[in-house]
Amino acid sequence: MSAQIRIDLNCDMGEGFGPYHTATDEELLAYVTSANIACGFHAGDPRTMDTTVALAASRGVAIGAHVSYPDLVGFGRRHLQVSPLELLTDVTFQIGALQAFCQRHGTRISYIKAHGALYNDMAIDATLSKAMASAILEYDPSLPVLTLAGSPSVEILGEAGIATISEGFVDRAYTPEGRLVPRTTPGAVVTDPAVISARGLALASHQPVDDITGAPVMISCESICIHSDSPGAPTLAAAVRTTLEDAGILVTPFR
Repeated sequence: MSAQIRIDLNCDMGEGFGPYHTATDEELLAYVTSANIACGFHAGDPRTMDTTVALAASRGVAIGAHVSYPDLVGFGRRHLQVSPLELLTDVTFQIGALQAFCQRHGTRISYIKAHGALYNDMAIDATLSKAMASAILEYDPSLPVLTLAGSPSVEILGEAGIATISEGFVDRAYTPEGRLVPRTTPGAVVTDPAVISARGLALASHQPVDDITGAPVMISCESICIHSDSPGAPTLAAAVRTTLEDAGILVTPFR
């Protein structure tokens, strides 16, 4: 008898700032099992972080530090040039800030995930991956990193002694090489609920998904991401979770 398939469903959250709030976070927490919470560098402020951590903790949702380049103006989606020391100290600052709110609400950070441009840059840049590894090794070497499935960062982080969780995306298009299509490219963001649900089932079942050209590409992942700023994100998350559970897949945090 084969073991039941398990998959994590994660979502980027706490991406408001000041008077601007993401109204869908509380709804999304009913469906996801891990919350990547913004730490103030691409979005988030003390009140937003505090509220989001409290909500996630009350739902028993795992919390990840969603660290970014220092780029509030560009929502962390601009490719900045930073030194290894800058990245190390910026990541340390962000983890520490989020952990303070986790402590306040009786929970903890369970993993790290880079956001936006840093996520994509780190996936292929050994220097950035090593700097990320150094920050985590100094802070808490038991923390895993959620990173792009099949990317060089998986091996680089592993060689540095950092555990990784490979991530797939239901609402983003892939290149034939298994990388994310830049958001500026038409078709880079997937919005059809039926397509998104089918992609979630394929990813969880270790089946290929269509790349941007319509050809199959294999993405081996342990966690599936859905973005909170996708149109109708709570409806999409609900559809993905229902599809997975109807197929007998256990949706649960990876740790």
